[in-house]
Amino acid sequence: MKCVFCGGQTKSQKVTFVDDEQGKYLAVENVPAQVCTRCGEKTYDPETTRLLLDYARNRRHPAKTFNMPVFDFEKPGDRP
Repeated sequence: MKCVFCGGQTKSQKVTFVDDEQGKYLAVENVPAQVCTRCGEKTYDPETTRLLLDYARNRRHPAKTFNMPVFDFEKPGDRP
C-alpha cells in the first residue's frame, strides 16, 4: 500500500493511537495500522476507525488508567 500523503510504502504495525480533543486525552494501545516507512503517517482501516471513534465517545471501558505529568512548553518554569 502507498502512503496517501507522501507516496511512500507502508507496512502493517501495531501502534498506540493518541488523541486530544478539547483537553480530553485518549490513548489506545495495540491498534493495527498501515505506517509509512518514509514519513511515519498512520492509516487505519474503516473498522479500526469505527472502533477508535467508539473509544473516543466513551462507548467502551478502558483497560487501565494512569496519571501522567503534563508540561507546558510555553511556560519557562516547565523547561529544564
